[in-house]
Amino acid sequence: MAGMSDYTITNLGGVEDIAAKHGVGEAGTIRFPREDVDAQDTGFAHVLLAPGKRHPFPHRHEQAEEVYFVISGSGTVKLDDALHELRTHDIVRVAPHVARSFEAGPEGIELFAFGPRHAGDGEIIADFWES
Repeated sequence: MAGMSDYTITNLGGVEDIAAKHGVGEAGTIRFPREDVDAQDTGFAHVLLAPGKRHPFPHRHEQAEEVYFVISGSGTVKLDDALHELRTHDIVRVAPHVARSFEAGPEGIELFAFGPRHAGDGEIIADFWES
């Protein structure tokens, strides 16, 4: 891409928190730094959930496989109808069609999500935790 640098360095603290932007900041912070680092084909997110809070955007994809890495804390991931406990340094790979969401444990949970970027590929699932 013309005019684009071969590399970009950005501090996560300067990336917009979309949880606050969408009125669900009490759950924690969610940042998508892809555009801030000029990533073209890679999507990724930083999620920090407060103790006992759930990810406010349960979702699935049509095309994008995602990998989640638990940086710190613990919690639960719901994959379709199955619940799995998570702890620091666990890695979860999720196929595109699988619905997913996270719930923080007593000390909260911090994780990174990585996957290919496909514009418009995500589907938010309402009432996911109630099913």
